Amino acid sequence: MAKITYLHPNGTATVVDVQAPNTVMRGAKLNNIDGIEAQCGGSAQCGTCHVYVDEQSTVPLPSMDSVEDDVLYGTACPRRENSRLSCQLPVTEELDGLVVHLPEAQS
Repeated sequence: MAKITYLHPNGTATVVDVQAPNTVMRGAKLNNIDGIEAQCGGSAQCGTCHVYVDEQSTVPLPSMDSVEDDVLYGTACPRRENSRLSCQLPVTEELDGLVVHLPEAQS
């Protein structure tokens, strides 16, 4: 289990415990967190689960593969260095304390 913080564009934060083997995206959906659409259901095809990983985060993340890299060029909000698809971030104990910023729009 990992405690994940989802920061909304208006500045509010939602902190939830997410069980492995869920993803950061699935954790948001299970906890009814607005701002993650996940239109493709987590198959890294749509880009509507785009998040910005907090720049102060020291949580180790898995490497980005070429599919995720390509999809991030088509997101509704601009891609940044800290952009990730939340469906590609599997929850492990190492993700405890992860903070992600939700973009203004997903589609």
